[in-house]
Amino acid sequence: MKAVLVLEDGTVFEGAGFGKIGEAFGEVVFNTSITGYQEIITDPSYKGQIVTMTYPLIGNYGVNEEDVESVKPWLEGFVVKELSTIRSNWRSTMSLDDYLNKYNVVGIQGIDTRALTRHIRTQGAMQGVISTKDFDKDSLMNKLKAAPRLEGVDLVKEVTCKQGYEWPLAKKREQKEKRFKVVVLDCGVKFNILRHLDESGCRVSVVPAATKASEVLKLNPDGVLLSNGPGDPAAVTYVIQTARELIGKVPIFGICLGHQMLGLAMGGRTYKLKFGHHGGNHPVKELKSGKVAITSQNHGFNVDMKSVPTKDVIMTHVNLYDNTAEGLESKKLKLFSVQYHPEAGPGPHDASVLFKNFTELMRKYA
Repeated sequence: MKAVLVLEDGTVFEGAGFGKIGEAFGEVVFNTSITGYQEIITDPSYKGQIVTMTYPLIGNYGVNEEDVESVKPWLEGFVVKELSTIRSNWRSTMSLDDYLNKYNVVGIQGIDTRALTRHIRTQGAMQGVISTKDFDKDSLMNKLKAAPRLEGVDLVKEVTCKQGYEWPLAKKREQKEKRFKVVVLDCGVKFNILRHLDESGCRVSVVPAATKASEVLKLNPDGVLLSNGPGDPAAVTYVIQTARELIGKVPIFGICLGHQMLGLAMGGRTYKLKFGHHGGNHPVKELKSGKVAITSQNHGFNVDMKSVPTKDVIMTHVNLYDNTAEGLESKKLKLFSVQYHPEAGPGPHDASVLFKNFTELMRKYA
């Protein structure tokens, strides 16, 4: 099945389609993870984006019902060098091709993903379209011009839960004593964040992103976690307002988009990165200790720490690739956040200690 990928600057890549037959529009980004494609596909933070895997062979271990980070795939399209025709894993229940077709995700394979990645690194992330039915460049370029972009668009409302729920979802599970009650504001939360909170001794309640601060406080939480999520943080004004009203009243932990929300809530600004950080090999330095962790990342925007006016807020981490801010903290306001993903899923587990740090912060103010 013929397929093309057309970028907004007119660059065209020809290949073969897989997954759903049709068209997919989104911002084209690349992910450097070697494994974990199923976790990447089901990460709600990729809503609005077409993801390119830099590792050349994808799909070789199939998919299963356990290695998911949400209830379904959220990305707009998927780009790989070679889709494996063999799936070899005892846990596999479906091929990647069948999985994407089931959830209506358009894919393209057989293109030079190295050339595409280099082009994005040089020119910056840009809008693109994958098509398996229309191959006319001019036609696709016109459709691209009319397609929505990430800046200024609230994508959180697309991925947040419709109603609150308790984690874990499994009915039968060994019940351990839970000391801390944590309310998670779901901006597109990954299941692995909830798993880590559960394993850290927390009773986890997940609420929709539009939940107001007063409603969160009525649940009497020991702490609040602002989750990851997709798109432009500045467009999600209701979450920014909720975060602003919660600051200082309860311990807060922000992850990725949640980190950006805290920066905005305290009067700072965010800006769009040239091609974002997406992958499982980003070195991040903790400024206080000098320790370096290899981290999992997935974001296209960043907090300008110089714009945060609150004197009690300090930058805690820095990305060693480009020196962008990767964390902030305010002991006075009882909060901290990181731009990367300490829960991994996929990626290294170097930063999972942050969940322990969150429980210690809640213990201090309990």
